[in-house]
Amino acid sequence: MRTRELLTYAYSQIGETLHAAVEGLSAGQLAARVGPDANPIGWLAWHLLRVQDDHLAEVAGTEQVYTAQGFAVRFGRPADDTATGYGMSSLEVESLRVPSADLLLEYADAVAARSAEYLGGLSDDDLDRVVDERWDPPVTLGVRLVSVLSDDLQHVGQAAYVRGLLGA
Repeated sequence: MRTRELLTYAYSQIGETLHAAVEGLSAGQLAARVGPDANPIGWLAWHLLRVQDDHLAEVAGTEQVYTAQGFAVRFGRPADDTATGYGMSSLEVESLRVPSADLLLEYADAVAARSAEYLGGLSDDDLDRVVDERWDPPVTLGVRLVSVLSDDLQHVGQAAYVRGLLGA
């Protein structure tokens, strides 16, 4: 197995587990908070997809799926490609209403397809390329890809846990 095959497989796990956590949920279930400041399933899924879309588009030098395919408008959000959920207050999290599980999963599938396309073209040498010099040490492509994967899988697990708490 080559690195690109491993990464492509690992990233496919995001979509598979996200589908299981989200399929069949109503808009109300997607917005339900199990505590006053808890993140709802809809926000968790939207956030993890936004991070993956944003970060992979940046390293690939492409426009994000969110804006290129009109998902921002369909989610009723401004076409702000910097809005990924980082730093949102509890009120901002609550204001993000995901209209349907189908829309969320359509976005997930589009992000997964774009990610697989990018990852499938990588070589082992590409992983050493510095993609962010704002950190010490600077962040390489390999580190960025693993960071996004880790963050996304944690949020998918949180969404699945909340689904269980809701009894859905």
